[in-house]
Amino acid sequence: MEADGMIGKRQAAATRGAAQRWRRTQPAEVRVDDLMSAAAALFITKGIEATTIDDIAARAGVAKGTFYHYFSTKADVIIALRARFAQDFLARVAAAIAERAAHDHPGRLSAWLRGAVGTYLANVELHDVVFHDFPHHQRQSQEKDDVIAQIVAVLEDGRTAGVWAFPDARSAALIVFDGMHAVADDAIVAGTRDPGPPCRLLEEMFTRMLAAPRPRS
Repeated sequence: MEADGMIGKRQAAATRGAAQRWRRTQPAEVRVDDLMSAAAALFITKGIEATTIDDIAARAGVAKGTFYHYFSTKADVIIALRARFAQDFLARVAAAIAERAAHDHPGRLSAWLRGAVGTYLANVELHDVVFHDFPHHQRQSQEKDDVIAQIVAVLEDGRTAGVWAFPDARSAALIVFDGMHAVADDAIVAGTRDPGPPCRLLEEMFTRMLAAPRPRS
């Protein structure tokens, strides 16, 4: 029995060693992704301050030196996670918009809202982690500008087609973006993650607000 136990321990050690060697031989982008995913999970469960670089490396299954090969500090990981969050957000929303016909401008706006609210509600813990220390004096960011540009494209297409009417596309897009955030945050405070009700409310409000006036007969 003792021999069987020793064999089991050796097998377990060999398995762990193989896993570590496998991680070390993965491409750089895989190791970076492992580190970022490990950090995100730890930041959400433990908090940023309580999470150490040793914790991140251990969860990712890499040596501590591997962390420092790609990042200098935890702050660098947060910046990378922020960029990844924004890219994922844009991709998910773009996929929702692409499912609507090019001439269906109200449908494309609804698709943006549903994609945005759904993605935000599903990932709010990660959102709060990566944007928690975003300085209030920094009123611009590349991540936000990219999202605003996405909304501007939807609105401009509708205005060109005569569906929407507004004096300035960026200002209208900011109202849509900030309104989406406010209504989604209110749903979170109310204890719901169902995107349906906030999306229906936002769709009705924005389609009325943006609608071009009908010519008088």
